Amino acid sequence: IPYYLQKAVISLEDERFYEHNGIDIRGIFRAIVKNLQSGSFSEGASTITQQLVKNNILTSEKKITRKIQEQYLAVQFEKLYPKDTILEYYLNTIGLGQGVSGVQSAANRYFGKDVSELSLTESCVIAVITQYPTKYNPILNPENNWEKVKVCLDKMEQQGYITAEEHAEALKEDPYENIQEVHKEFTEKSTHSYFVDAVLEQVIDDLQSKLGYTTTQANNEVY
Repeated sequence: IPYYLQKAVISLEDERFYEHNGIDIRGIFRAIVKNLQSGSFSEGASTITQQLVKNNILTSEKKITRKIQEQYLAVQFEKLYPKDTILEYYLNTIGLGQGVSGVQSAANRYFGKDVSELSLTESCVIAVITQYPTKYNPILNPENNWEKVKVCLDKMEQQGYITAEEHAEALKEDPYENIQEVHKEFTEKSTHSYFVDAVLEQVIDDLQSKLGYTTTQANNEVY
């Protein structure tokens, strides 16, 4: 899994990943303040380790006891495994739209290449999907995806993972033409119709928006 993809995900999902013990206390307090200010309680504070536990071990129910379990297990998990292993597990299991789980499958599905061959821009295209797979689907909503890619690149530069020059070069690349070509080839070979693909996407989206599933849990439930 290339450096750029690893750091893109960390920048978006858990910027203090290498500092915390499974729970990001600063992130929790920041989320509480933002939720109180907005009154929506939509801001989360789950670390990558917590998301890994939630996606693969726990149920999707939104109860305080389950949140405590998630936090406890995340701390225990970090005692057992090094950070890079946790990140590897996470990147190989997260749902990334179009019915794919894991960054290798996503690289094949969207770009027709091995994950190790992804550029900085392509890495960001994949990294942003996990935050809202339907809205940031690079096939269906490339404009939304690109706006989030620009946010991802800003964060990566701010956190010292890329230089200003790398940032500028990444913005010159247009990954979406290749995505559409790969998608066309895929659909021509697929046993699914457009209708079936659309239904699957809708069910996965509904499981998240109506029942509180994560993308990974929704993918696993459907498939």
